[in-house]
Amino acid sequence: MFVVSLTFATNRAEAGQYMDGHNSWLRQGFEDGVFLLSGSLQPQQGGAILAHNTTLPDLQARVDADPFMAQGVVAAEIAEITPSRADDRLAFLLG
Repeated sequence: MFVVSLTFATNRAEAGQYMDGHNSWLRQGFEDGVFLLSGSLQPQQGGAILAHNTTLPDLQARVDADPFMAQGVVAAEIAEITPSRADDRLAFLLG
């Protein structure tokens, strides 16, 4: 499982013109069964994604394909988590 942090970068002001492409990219991640959750980092720092069912190289390639990344709107950091405990509702994440 992975946590992807997308923090605003030098071209933050251009986010609006790439928002449709970014939203399509997010939608595809959910449709592909890779993204479990996405949301905004507060206060207005960027966004975060919880991802699973993928490898680090594949996720890195997916993140690099985000129009926000390609245009320098955000910088990405990916942290890998090996879950060892979960609430029953999230038990599917344990292996």
